[in-house]
Amino acid sequence: MNKEDICFMPAYEMAEKIKTQELTSLEITETIIERIEKINPILNAYCTTTFDLAREMAKKADDRVKKGEKLELLNGIPTSIKDLMDTKGILTTHGSKLYENYIPEQNDIAVQRLLNSGCVMLGKTNTPEFGHIALTNNKIFGETKNPWNFEMNSGGSSGGAASSVAGGLGPLALGSDGGGSIRVPSSCCGVYGLKPTYGRIPSYPRIGINFITMDHYGPIVRYVKDAALMLNIMKGHHPGDNNSFPDDDIDYLEILKEKPKILKIGYSTTLGFGKILDDEVKNNILDKVQMFEQFEWDVEEAKIKIRNPESAFKTQVSIGYAYDFQKDFKNRLEDLSPDLIATIKLGLNNSAMNFGKAREKRKQLYETLSRFFMEYDILITPTIPCPAFKPGWLDTGTTFPTIGKKSLSIMTWMTYTYPFNMTGLPAASIPSGWTNSGLPIGMQIVGKRYDEKTVLQVSKAFEEIAPWQDKRPEFN
Repeated sequence: MNKEDICFMPAYEMAEKIKTQELTSLEITETIIERIEKINPILNAYCTTTFDLAREMAKKADDRVKKGEKLELLNGIPTSIKDLMDTKGILTTHGSKLYENYIPEQNDIAVQRLLNSGCVMLGKTNTPEFGHIALTNNKIFGETKNPWNFEMNSGGSSGGAASSVAGGLGPLALGSDGGGSIRVPSSCCGVYGLKPTYGRIPSYPRIGINFITMDHYGPIVRYVKDAALMLNIMKGHHPGDNNSFPDDDIDYLEILKEKPKILKIGYSTTLGFGKILDDEVKNNILDKVQMFEQFEWDVEEAKIKIRNPESAFKTQVSIGYAYDFQKDFKNRLEDLSPDLIATIKLGLNNSAMNFGKAREKRKQLYETLSRFFMEYDILITPTIPCPAFKPGWLDTGTTFPTIGKKSLSIMTWMTYTYPFNMTGLPAASIPSGWTNSGLPIGMQIVGKRYDEKTVLQVSKAFEEIAPWQDKRPEFN
């Protein structure tokens, strides 16, 4: 087996080889470290590496095998952590000059659960400042590149995580998603990303209140089974997160062995309010969604009509950022990125009545989707309205491309993703094809509240009939 094959091996297969010591965790870890040292200077996916720690963890994982000890699910599997999650004793910048030297004293609970399961921590992956935008760049580490075209961005805010997985720099990545931040970069980079139901994976401790009722932790991987593996480990209530709920006692690895016998899928290319969509993306989704019919599932275009929730989303997010960073806005303006400054300004100029109006619109959005899911089991949409693009950057603020005669904005870039943060529904982005220029296209699979089971089963079914993992980015 050559080194590249090891780097692109699924985590579940790595686990079996480590159990038998056909490959040791240390061999796998060293191979991936070697690739990171070669490729990361190109991609800038990792912002902080922990290679000495990783080697130590890998040796301990191999020792557990040799001693015949009980092995946890991720024993010896290399894993990365987004730089928004606290990691004890390891630099955690949140992509911001404000936290340039911050060393947490404890692990985020999701990180701790991964560590308890025996994973090998490779390091922290890059993110925009406090995850405020669905593109990855910041004033400390710079831009994360797309493995399929280095001129293009990786998406965000889990752009470092998605770029690392797509580039073979680790099989498992922990990301987070407040408006599309797992699904957008997964679509841009051609990997699988799952945003579970809000509260399925606890978040504690966390800084501030921004995105506190919309932020979901979840896996970014190349194989659906690996997402199920990570979800098994991280799910379940934690007393530090009052929005988390008890474990559902579902083994998500086991349920992937089954397919629903009866399923009704509705698809939409607008959600009732989206007005910008690239033709290549639209045609790909319309073509690929029909493939589900071979499982004898009902597939039809859904006449879903969501009232544009943009203002409600922006109001809630901007007020959260304004509350958290009002002092820094006054005293350290030069350290903040232009896009975050604009968001904070919007929040400072908002009112309590606007916040109440936003909550009402959010309630109406959930009611609309609840009616949809009384009729359908799954909703299919594009993940993003166009493939990855090259944005303008930090000194001037982000610029977006034009599709047809219409210009994208940060909100239209996230048309298909942020409504499901506002409603807390589980949603995944799965690679569904490629543009003529060789960039990935993502399909979004949305499920009922608490129904990650069906989202994962539909994802696995699509993976079986339209696999993507044999295509790898090239690095000269």
